[in-house]
Amino acid sequence: MRAASNGTARRILCVFPRYTSSFGTFEHSYPLTDGVCAFMPPQGLLLISAYLPPDWQVKFVDENLRRTTREEFEWAEAVFVSGMHIQRQQMNDICRRAHEFDLAVALGGPSVSACPDYYPSFDYLHVGELGDATNQLIEILSRDTSRPESQVVLTTKDRVPMTEFPIPAYELADVKKYMLGSIQYSSGCPYQCEFCDIPGLYGRNPRIKSPEQIIAELDRLRECGMTDTVYFVDDNFIGNRKAAMDLLPHLIEWQKRTGYVVRLACEATLNIAKRPEILEKMREAYFITIFCGIETPDPDALKAMQKDHNMMVPILEGVRTINSYGMEVVSGIIMGLDTDKPNTSEALLAFVEESRIPLLTINLLQALPKTPLWDRLEREGRLVEDEGRDSNVDFLLPYDEVVASWKHAMAVAYEPEKVFARFQHQCDNVYVHRLKMPVPDEMKTWPNIRRGLVMLRNIFWKVGVLGDYRRVFWKFALGRIKRGDLEGLIGCTLIAHHLITFARAASSGRQNASNYSIRLREAAVPAE
Repeated sequence: MRAASNGTARRILCVFPRYTSSFGTFEHSYPLTDGVCAFMPPQGLLLISAYLPPDWQVKFVDENLRRTTREEFEWAEAVFVSGMHIQRQQMNDICRRAHEFDLAVALGGPSVSACPDYYPSFDYLHVGELGDATNQLIEILSRDTSRPESQVVLTTKDRVPMTEFPIPAYELADVKKYMLGSIQYSSGCPYQCEFCDIPGLYGRNPRIKSPEQIIAELDRLRECGMTDTVYFVDDNFIGNRKAAMDLLPHLIEWQKRTGYVVRLACEATLNIAKRPEILEKMREAYFITIFCGIETPDPDALKAMQKDHNMMVPILEGVRTINSYGMEVVSGIIMGLDTDKPNTSEALLAFVEESRIPLLTINLLQALPKTPLWDRLEREGRLVEDEGRDSNVDFLLPYDEVVASWKHAMAVAYEPEKVFARFQHQCDNVYVHRLKMPVPDEMKTWPNIRRGLVMLRNIFWKVGVLGDYRRVFWKFALGRIKRGDLEGLIGCTLIAHHLITFARAASSGRQNASNYSIRLREAAVPAE
């Protein structure tokens, strides 16, 4: 489905803002690759690009890859921007630069939908998902692209059904420069975790696309050059368990048709461990990673944050169950909870060692607007408006003590020896349960072989020769080489190097303690 045209063609420049360095951007992995420069292509702007009238011209720039040029601003008649809270400063900077060319700038996405008041400089605010507000914006611009006298706020009341979404304009993105491909099957989550803004933004009744849409999108991603892992960015892949079960047979057939070249990953609640019928189908569809918001191993804390569903199965048992289907668990962890104690970091580190999870995004608690946590802390007078802090929460424990505890956890959890030991466990006890497939012909081509050789060269030189943890690396690497597992060597080292490098910066105070913090570690980006 595309928006209707009234016969007036426009030139729209879609600009995605640069991310501030964070745990989840993986920028320290990129120098080890064959040209990867960013994490995932943004779904929102590529979707809106595909939805615009067919006679409208669209250019797309991801400023994680390169900065928008003067020529692109001069070409455009209007600029579209989208992003999350952590990109707030960069979004304001794009608006300022576009206004230098007297261009009208429209802002959509999760941040403005939660906090329109954060963005007074933009000409148009698109609050909510694709829908009647989008059509209103298109209608306005089709009549007049000049900047309005005052800000116009358009709020979606009637959303476009996801079954009518067009295929995102992946062809506008240079997908080979991204670490992962991205795809969305559903929107919304039935749970109400206290800290999460998903139900407030997108609802508790997940909306879904059809399996046929997903297969068409996967085909388009492959046509555009994506041959690695595709990540389902759904808030909860099993938010609608029946829909997930309906989709999985289609994914299995698609993998058989395309030769299992692409691996899949997703986010899901830990109670997926109680659904062996889903896990078995996911294994057959070649899912290799599940991000689970474990948040904390403390049952009292899980109950307090309304995440009781994480206790439907003992956490370690749940992790091992998922692992038994060949899927690595990545975990979200939160520190600074009201239930935290002075020894919380030691308890967390014990959990890390016992679970053998290699990658845990350990963050300080951050209150997001449109969450029960925000509302509660606001009532209690515990929201702190100080952008110099790593969190906007007035912790029950002393702030400096909480930050020090986080730094300690990061430093110890990501010591090179510990990281590679956890990856060794994954190689020996998790990855071995994945489907055993012959190497497809597509992977035997010279360009793909050259790509692997380039990554091995970069890893051997930058980690194995120049790295200060090279002895630890070579112990792991030689074991993988002896087993003929070059793929495991490359994949594990790419992630391990980022974890080790980022954790060192974090534990020395050179990185934010929350993925959602807007504390600036770089030069301030001016707003208007």
